[in-house]
Amino acid sequence: MKKLVLSVVLCVSAAGVWAHGCPGEMKVVDAKLATSPKLSDADMAKVKQLRADGEKLHKEGKHTDSMKALADAKKLLGV
Repeated sequence: MKKLVLSVVLCVSAAGVWAHGCPGEMKVVDAKLATSPKLSDADMAKVKQLRADGEKLHKEGKHTDSMKALADAKKLLGV
């Protein structure tokens, strides 16, 4: 029984860590966007869409997908 309780606590804790990573990644993308990076219009539109998708996924509790979208945005921004 102790192992089960410990497993549940660890899983919940791990989910919380991912949940807090998303807003930090969004801030990184926002900060880079604020410096007006030199991107093509198509890449800029893609970055903005990935940023929006990342926030939406975060709010839906899909933190792994959110982090992936935000990482893709950062890659396009050169971060």
